[in-house]
Amino acid sequence: MSATVSRRGFLGAALAAGVLPAAAGAASVGPQRLVAGTRVLEVNGRPARVFGLVGPDGRPGIHLAPGERFRVDLANQCGGRTLVHWHGQLPPWTQDGFPWPQTPPIGNGAVQAYDYAPIAGTYWMHSHHAMQEQSLMAAPLIVHDVAELREDRQDVVLMLHDFTFRTPDEVLAGLIGESAATARAMARNAEADDERKADATSPQPSTGGMANMAAQTMPGMAMAAHPMSMPAHMQMDLNDVHYDAFLANDQTLADPEVVRVERGGRIRLRIINGASSSQFWIDLGELDGRVVGTDGHPVQPVSGNRFPMAMAQRLDILIDLPKAGVFPILAQLEGSSRQTGIVLATAGAQVPRIADNAQVAPPVDLSLETRLAAVTPLPTRKADLVQTIALAGSMRPYAWSMNGEYWPRTTPLMLGKGQRVEIELVNHSMMAHPIHLHGHVFQVIAIDGRPFQGAVRDTVLVPPMMGRVRIAFDADNPGRWPVHCHNLYHMMTGMMMEFRYQGIAA
Repeated sequence: MSATVSRRGFLGAALAAGVLPAAAGAASVGPQRLVAGTRVLEVNGRPARVFGLVGPDGRPGIHLAPGERFRVDLANQCGGRTLVHWHGQLPPWTQDGFPWPQTPPIGNGAVQAYDYAPIAGTYWMHSHHAMQEQSLMAAPLIVHDVAELREDRQDVVLMLHDFTFRTPDEVLAGLIGESAATARAMARNAEADDERKADATSPQPSTGGMANMAAQTMPGMAMAAHPMSMPAHMQMDLNDVHYDAFLANDQTLADPEVVRVERGGRIRLRIINGASSSQFWIDLGELDGRVVGTDGHPVQPVSGNRFPMAMAQRLDILIDLPKAGVFPILAQLEGSSRQTGIVLATAGAQVPRIADNAQVAPPVDLSLETRLAAVTPLPTRKADLVQTIALAGSMRPYAWSMNGEYWPRTTPLMLGKGQRVEIELVNHSMMAHPIHLHGHVFQVIAIDGRPFQGAVRDTVLVPPMMGRVRIAFDADNPGRWPVHCHNLYHMMTGMMMEFRYQGIAA
C-alpha cells in the first residue's frame, strides 16, 4: 500500500515552505532530480525488469507546489539513451522532449536540465524514444494550484498501464509480420533525423522503413471506403495487442493498491491513462463522481459513475465518500471483460478479493466528450487557417497515415504565430485514434459536424468509420511540434506529422 497525502497535509507543508501565497511564483526553489532508471516489477507473481521515472521523494514522477517552476534535472541511469516528453505541458519546443535533430536523446549517465513555467493540473511524462513508454518509462506530473489545494481534498493519483512480458520490438514484430530485428530497425527509422544518423550502423529493413513498406501497398489503404459502402460484416477493430496484465499504479487486482481514506472523506481522483495501446471505461461502482478536469484543464462538472477514457487522456474526478467501507475504482478494457484498478478503504475495512474480469465493455466513445464544456474556453475569433487531416490505415499491412503520408516522410503544416487554427480530424479507418498535439492546448469545437464549445484538451479521440472531430487552438508557441496518434504502434508505423512555425528551421 502506498501512502497518500491529504489536502490539509499538503497545504500545511506548502504554507510552511512559503510557496502557497500569490507571490509563490517568485519563490526560489532548487531543481528537482528525476531519475530515469530500471527496476524489477512483480506482475502476478512473475518478475519483470521495466523502466521508471522516480522523483526526489522516491515516488514516481514529479509533484509541484502552486507557483513552483518546472526546474528539473533529468538524470539518465537507464543503461541506454532516453528522452522524456512532458505530456500536455507548454514548454519551449527545445524542452518538449521529442527527438528532433536539435534535441537528441540523452546519453546514459548524462543529466539534462529543464526550466520552464508549468501550467497547473494533472499531466504526465513518458519517453518519446525507442518505444520505452511500453516498458513503463512513464510517471505522473502533478502541478497543484491554490484553489484546488484549499478544497482540502485527499489527492489520489491513479495511473493506468498495459503490460506485456514481451519487448516492444517483439510486439511490433507481431503486428507487422516481420522479425523483431526488422521491427527494431523500423522503430529507429520512425525517429527523427538525428536518430537515423546515430543508428546508421544498425541493420536497416530492406523495405527502407515503414513509409516505403506502406507505399508499396498503397493507395488502396490510404483512404478506406465510406462506412456506407463497407461490407456489412466489417466492424471497428479494437485492441491490437493482447497484454499479459493491466496495471493500476504498477499493481494488478491480484494485489491492488489500497488507499486509506477517511470515513465520509473528500477525494480528488486524478486518473492518467498511460497505456500504450489500450482504452478504458472508468467505473466508480457505488460512488458518484463529478468530472471537473480533462487533460489538466477545468470543465463544468459532469456527474456520473462510469466514464470513457482514451489513451493519454486524464480525468480529475471529485468524490465525496458516503460512509465507511471499501470502494473499488476500476478501469475496464474496451471490448473486453478484463479490468484493473485500486481500492479506496476506510480504516479497519476488510478488502475482499476483486475479480479481474467483468461483463464485456463496449468500445470507448465520445459520450463524455459531448457533455463537456470548458470553464475557460478559447476567446471567440475567426479562424486564420483551416486544415483537414485524414486518418487512415489498416491491420494488414499494419501501417497508419495522416493525409496519406507516413512519418517521417511527411509534409509539415506551416503555422504563423498568432493564427487561430482549426483542424478537422476525419477518421477513414476501422480503428479509433487518440490524437495528441504537442506544445499547445486546443478546444473541441465540433463532433461529426455539430458545433459546440467543448473541453480544452491536448488529446482527443476520433471515432472510426468517418468519425469527425474539429479542434481549435491559437498558434502561440513557436517551434516544431509533433501531432500524432497516441496508440504507440500506430505512431511508430506512420501516424504522425509536424506542425512547424514559419521561420523555424528543420
